[in-house]
Amino acid sequence: MNKLHLRLLAVLLLAIGGGATWYKMAVLGLPVTPDSTTQIWTVEARITFEADGGPSQVNLAIPHNPPGFNVLGEDFVSGQYGLARDREGDNRVAMWTARRASGNQALYYRIQLAEDANGETDMTSPTPSYPEVPDYPEPFGSAALTVLQDVREESADISSFTRRLLLRYNSSDPGENVQVLRGDIDSATAHVDNLIDILAGARIPARAVQVLTLRDRMRRAEMNTFLEVHNGSEWIPFNPVTAERGYPSNVLVWKRGSERPLSVSGGSSGDLEFAAARTVREVVAVAEQRAMQRGTSMLMDFSLFSLPVQAQNTYRLLLLVPIGALMMVFLRNVIGIATFGTFMPILIALAFRETQLAWGIFLFTSVVAIGLAIRFYLENLKLLLVPRLAAVLIVVVLVMAVFSIISHKLGLERGLSIALFPMVILAMTIERMSLVWEEHGAGQAIRQGIGSLIVAILAYLVMFQPQVGHLVFVFPELLLVVLAVVLLMGRYTGYRLTELWRFRHLILDRNRQ
Repeated sequence: MNKLHLRLLAVLLLAIGGGATWYKMAVLGLPVTPDSTTQIWTVEARITFEADGGPSQVNLAIPHNPPGFNVLGEDFVSGQYGLARDREGDNRVAMWTARRASGNQALYYRIQLAEDANGETDMTSPTPSYPEVPDYPEPFGSAALTVLQDVREESADISSFTRRLLLRYNSSDPGENVQVLRGDIDSATAHVDNLIDILAGARIPARAVQVLTLRDRMRRAEMNTFLEVHNGSEWIPFNPVTAERGYPSNVLVWKRGSERPLSVSGGSSGDLEFAAARTVREVVAVAEQRAMQRGTSMLMDFSLFSLPVQAQNTYRLLLLVPIGALMMVFLRNVIGIATFGTFMPILIALAFRETQLAWGIFLFTSVVAIGLAIRFYLENLKLLLVPRLAAVLIVVVLVMAVFSIISHKLGLERGLSIALFPMVILAMTIERMSLVWEEHGAGQAIRQGIGSLIVAILAYLVMFQPQVGHLVFVFPELLLVVLAVVLLMGRYTGYRLTELWRFRHLILDRNRQ
């Protein structure tokens, strides 16, 4: 009866998961493979501040026809706040206002962008007037005029003039005059403002531009500052550090001017964080529209794409854990690979994502080996279980810290990622391995340790395949199929593959008879 119940449950899960996946593919039109032809970015700005209980107003500069992109849509999450949008000079501003607000406040702005080299740009910005030559203080003035004269002789137009100036300004071996111009400035935005002041000495209009460098699944990103100069007909952008002309394809122009893009009145100065993800948002938008026309949009309304971008990036990782669990069940119950613990190899596989596989294997093996040696020393002290586990945990943390320091001093920055290993799991692995070593011998302990590492490697290779990550995020219903397979394997009582090899002589003898 229980066996029939299990099979019926598995069939039900397979039907629900497979049916929902088929519906999303065939009816809603969601893609089965990652979209590698059209880059769709979802960028989210998160504003947090502490309101003082009275009227509050929050102003945030937002993109307006950024070069290299087409805006597909934008959303504002304002809660109790009223929302208005306006233009302030070269920028577009979102203004949130509330009569009374107190305590922690959180506001969101989200924009969807499609990469397009021929995307629209803001053509309403008037042609700037030529700036007056500033009254530079000495010795800055003499240094600026000397450098500008040298650059003028090496350039042919405003673009080449600006590039030559940037190369001189950022040279690793600057002359005395450039050192005077640099001063003791340590801020990237302040350097750009300084360059604008220097360019004014050549009567070249220039302005700072605050940009966001987009990276897939980035969180808590900060803005960078670019420099734009006007050649009489258009604004020409430059990277103020490398002197490269133009904006890279993954750079989003957010605001023109060096002022902070966020201002808050009626509360503490707000914090501004950015998150971004490169997704199949365009295809999903088409699917949503089709579902709305058919009146069956509930699946899309409650999809993972409706979550904030930071939460989406978190679930892109969490949804891979059941895939690792499936690998763990298969390798232990069907293949017969012995491991320490049930979920330790999965957590180690997650750590391999940041350390990369080769470094991860080396760091894991080293920490376990050192911890095991110290664990054997602690055995001589006859400690109780809990204090002994606490001591092993402390030793693991110290070993990880020493590894990080040594790798940093040697210039091996990848070694710093050892901090991502789950320290409690490592401590429990060392404890379990030492007990197996004492009770069943070194061979059995080493065999299970190698088995744990093999499972972690195989789980990593499967979990972090781009196709797998895409499928479980776009079609999380597939996890019901994974659950059904795990349930069915949970009743498997046949021979494991390793046991077939272990008892191969008996099988051969039986066949001969």
